[in-house]
Amino acid sequence: MRRRHPHRTEPAIPNPPAPTPPARPSGAPAPAQSRSDDVLKVHRLAHSGGSAAVLRWLGSRLGGWAGVVGTGPVPDPRGAADPRTPELALRGAAELTHRGLRSAVLDDGASTALLFALGEGRVLAAVLRPPHDPAVPALLADAAVPLALVLRAEEAERREQRAELAESRAREAVLHLLMNGRLSTAHQIAEALSPSLPEPMRMYVVACRPGERAAVARLCGELTGGSAWVVRCPVYEGHLIVLVPAAGPAGPDGYAGLGAAVAAAVPGCAVGASGELPLREAPAAYTQAFHALAVARSRPGRHARFGPGPEPELAAHAAGAGWAAAVLAPLHTYRPRRPQDPGAQELRATARAWLDFGPHATRLLKVHRNTLATRLRLIESLTGADLSRLADQAALSLALRLTPDGPLAAPAGSGAPPADIVAGLDAVLRHPDVAAWARAHLAPLTGPDAPPGAYGTVRAWLRHDARLAPTAAALGISVPGTRKRLARLEAVLQRSLLRSPNARHDLWLAHQAAELADAAPRH
Repeated sequence: MRRRHPHRTEPAIPNPPAPTPPARPSGAPAPAQSRSDDVLKVHRLAHSGGSAAVLRWLGSRLGGWAGVVGTGPVPDPRGAADPRTPELALRGAAELTHRGLRSAVLDDGASTALLFALGEGRVLAAVLRPPHDPAVPALLADAAVPLALVLRAEEAERREQRAELAESRAREAVLHLLMNGRLSTAHQIAEALSPSLPEPMRMYVVACRPGERAAVARLCGELTGGSAWVVRCPVYEGHLIVLVPAAGPAGPDGYAGLGAAVAAAVPGCAVGASGELPLREAPAAYTQAFHALAVARSRPGRHARFGPGPEPELAAHAAGAGWAAAVLAPLHTYRPRRPQDPGAQELRATARAWLDFGPHATRLLKVHRNTLATRLRLIESLTGADLSRLADQAALSLALRLTPDGPLAAPAGSGAPPADIVAGLDAVLRHPDVAAWARAHLAPLTGPDAPPGAYGTVRAWLRHDARLAPTAAALGISVPGTRKRLARLEAVLQRSLLRSPNARHDLWLAHQAAELADAAPRH
């Protein structure tokens, strides 16, 4: 038995050093996470961030590359098309699909690819540095199911968006055909959509926030029992164009309350309505509804219907039809030298679009601004018009409206363009019907509701080609002050003056007709 010395202490035995844990293999999930935590995380990411969020998390979690590789007829856009996809993942996905397997592991010595089939030609692939942790296949297998579901949902959403875009463009094409008098083709395309084009109809222009257009379109359909034919305006991002039957189930004016109902249901929305017109007069209906929209913006109820009064083309038809045909004969008989160049019908559509919307016509015509400028120069050379002058713009606008059949009604042969497009217009404007229209059109400017100097403001604006800066200088006020005066006059005239299509052409024609009538000798 060993005896312990009373004054000697035993040396302390040091604790053995803790063993160093082995390095975690590449691709091993962090040990603090359980498999159930990983599954919950994948499901949350799939719900909140979609497939991209799941793949980003997998790549970070595994310390390698994770992605979806497409090998079938519906490849994922983040797969084979991505140049960052490792070659081993592409090769492994192709091998997996070729053999019809559900999962596989492919090792080239430097990397290991783990692959799981997702269906529809998609493969979930993870490329890691060897050796990989045994828990990685289970993590990928757990992630494959929600990932496959969210990929299908995303593909369905993309298909729905493409279908909505195709329908929107088809409706826009129908609108474009209506505006250019191609009724037969418009009906053929519209029959593939729903509902049918109304005849006769009333047109509404609804101004709302761009993000609300889909909801407003659904509201118009509900309020009209599915009878509303709705198209997004190709020029103004926040506008909807709605065609409804002139007669509704409640009577001959059954949908007259649509504007008030939409304006009341959508805060900040404004609605303008045209009169009852046949479908062939869709351009006039749009102009009426747009003018009514300008009035609606200044009214408490935020809705208005186009005021009474004939259109200038109706008043000038008897006296101006021959003049218009002669003026536009060079345009109507124009034949392009190359097949890709615009023909007479396209040039008419270009002229109407530019006269209505100015530089914004590129959105309606779907052409580049340089193409628009080239076409306008050609129109000027054919018609002899100087489109920088308001007088020539007004004359060309009236001539186009007086020849709704366009090139189909053009006389045979091609004559030389007139030296001045306005030269023969005075005879048209002196006609008694046009003079009466002009007096009625200008009467609100001198009526009891007109502000002081209303007619003088409009006269200065027309004299300076409807440009604000020269008008402001002539009136001796600021440009914002001139704009405010014109904005007040929109409610008086019940016409749009500041937003295109505005009433500058009709006002010029009415003012010119009034001056000719005043200058005529009295008998």
